[in-house]
Amino acid sequence: MKEVELFSDGACSGNPGPGGWGSILRFKGIEKELSGGEQETTNNRMELLAVINALESLKEPCKVKITTDSKYVSDAFLKNWIDSWQKNGWKTAAKKPVKNQELWERLLKQSQNHELTWIWIKGHAGHPENERCDKLAVEARLKYAK
Repeated sequence: MKEVELFSDGACSGNPGPGGWGSILRFKGIEKELSGGEQETTNNRMELLAVINALESLKEPCKVKITTDSKYVSDAFLKNWIDSWQKNGWKTAAKKPVKNQELWERLLKQSQNHELTWIWIKGHAGHPENERCDKLAVEARLKYAK
């Protein structure tokens, strides 16, 4: 199974507002950059889409080491929130509907296709790939700003 590194970030101006996401996939030193955005969205949606779109672009099952500065995304897996949400019928511990359920379901599908390892890093702290993903996300966001 191929081992791939995935770096991701999301950006939003206003929350909600125009947003963008950026990802870098790395395999054997070769990098592929991806980005996109939406006109009216939230930062959390962009963080999720950065990971989802990168995983969906892989052509075969891979071992993927995901590095993100999003606690929202990483903690869902590292702290098993996503398992609890599913067991509770997509409700939070406070019995409220989980936001972005359709995106979480897309990410869960990818977690079945690939072996995922999650790494959380502090954002805007000089991590080169995280800084590059932030730049990609901001550039994508600007395309959707009015």
